[in-house]
Amino acid sequence: MSREESQRVDPGDGLNEIERMDKQYVFGTWSYQNEVSPTEIVDADGVYFRDAHGNRRLDFSGQLMCSNLGHSADRVADAMAEQARKGAYFAPGNTTENRAKLGKLLAEVTPGNLSKTFFSTSGTEAIEAAIKIARMYTGKYKIVSRYRSYHGSTYGSISVTGDPRRLPAEPGIPGTIKAPDPYAYGSTLDPMQSLDYIEEMLMLEGDTVAAVLVEPVVGSNGILVPPDEYLPRLKEIAHEHGALLICDEVMSGFGRTGEWFGSDLFDVTPDIMTMAKGLTGAYAPLGATIVTDEIASFFEDTMFCHGHTYSGHPVAVAAGRAAVEMYIEDNLIDHAREVGDYLGERLEELAEDHPSVGEVRGVGLFRGIELTKDSEKRVPFGVRKDKISPGKTVVDEVSGHAWSEGLYVANMINTLIIAPPLVIEPDEVDEAVAILDEALRISDDAMVA
Repeated sequence: MSREESQRVDPGDGLNEIERMDKQYVFGTWSYQNEVSPTEIVDADGVYFRDAHGNRRLDFSGQLMCSNLGHSADRVADAMAEQARKGAYFAPGNTTENRAKLGKLLAEVTPGNLSKTFFSTSGTEAIEAAIKIARMYTGKYKIVSRYRSYHGSTYGSISVTGDPRRLPAEPGIPGTIKAPDPYAYGSTLDPMQSLDYIEEMLMLEGDTVAAVLVEPVVGSNGILVPPDEYLPRLKEIAHEHGALLICDEVMSGFGRTGEWFGSDLFDVTPDIMTMAKGLTGAYAPLGATIVTDEIASFFEDTMFCHGHTYSGHPVAVAAGRAAVEMYIEDNLIDHAREVGDYLGERLEELAEDHPSVGEVRGVGLFRGIELTKDSEKRVPFGVRKDKISPGKTVVDEVSGHAWSEGLYVANMINTLIIAPPLVIEPDEVDEAVAILDEALRISDDAMVA
C-alpha cells in the first residue's frame, strides 16, 4: 500500500494518518483540543475544495471569510513564485517594485485621502499598528470599541475585541472601553440610540480617547449592517471629542460588500483603516494599516515607532499587488455586487420557508442567517458564552449537516456566515442554497413547540 493510499484508510476515529498527526502535534485554534478533528485538504479549484477522503465541497464562507479570489487565482500564485525566485526576503529598510506599487494601489482604491500604508502579516497586527498610531498621533491612550466585534488575537487586538474570546486573555492592555452595537435584532437599544451612548461615553471619558474602532459591517459577530447614517455620524462624534475613527476592514474589505470597502457603503473616509484577508485573497499572510495625509505628515518629524521583521515581505506584497490588480482587471467588485443581490434574494426565499430563520441580513457577498428557536420572542439557539464553551449547538449541527452534504458554511455563535469567493456564479449560489434548505430542517425541528 502506498503512502497516499494509507492516508485515506479510516483508522476508526474518522481521521487519516496526516489528520491524526496534525491533531497530535499542532494546536487547533480557538478549540478544546479533545474536540479538534482536522480535515486534510488536498486540492481546490474556483469555489470548490476537496479533502483526502474524496469529498468535494462548495466553499460558501471563503474559508475564514478571506478567500475572496477563490482557489484558482494563478496570477497571484505566479507573482509570488516570481518574486520568491528574484528574492524571497529583504529587510524592511529596502523595498521592491511590488511593495511600492501595492502602496500606490491602496492609496488609489481606498476612500478619500487615505494615502500611506504600514504592511504587517495579519489583520491582528494591522489592528496593533492602528492602536499605536492613534495613540502616538493624538497623545491619548483610550480606545473605544464595541461588544459585538472581533479585531484579532494578539494582546492589543484581543483587548479591543468584544467577542467572548477576549475573556481568557483578560486583563488586556489598559485603556480599552466597550460600547453597544447597532444590532436591531438582539439589543435593547435601537441602532441609532447606540450612537447616543457612545457620544455620552466620550463626553464622560474627557479628553482621553485616542480613537473609536469599529467594523463598518460587523463580521464574525453576526454580519451587522448599520443604518446608512450611523457611520457618518459616528465619525462626527469621534472628531467632536478629539478622537480618530478607525475602521477595521479586515473582513469587509476588497469587494466583500459589493464595494471596495465597507466604509464606501456609507461614503465615509476613516482616519485609519486596517485590512488583511482579501488583500491577497488569502494567498499569502499580509495585513495593512493605511492612514490619511494628515496622520502621515505627522510622522515626517515624529518617529514612527513601530515595525516588524516581515513588514512588507516581498512575496506577500507581490501577492497583494497581483490580487488588487485582479480585482480591478476582472471587475470583481461589480460582480460581487450583482451576484450578491441574487444571493440576498435566494436567502430571503429560504427565510420564508424556514421558521427557524429569525433574520437574514447583510450586503453584497457578506450575509448572515440568524437562527431562532422561538421567532416571536427571538430566542437564539446559540448564545455568546457558547463561543468559549465545549460541545455543539443546534447552529453547529446545521453547519455540520451542510458539511456532510458538500457545503462549507461557517457559523459564529447564532449566525451562519455566508461569504463565498467573489468569483461565485448564480448557479453555484443555487447549489449552496439547496443544501442549506435541507440543513435548516434541523433547526426547524428543534424549535420550541
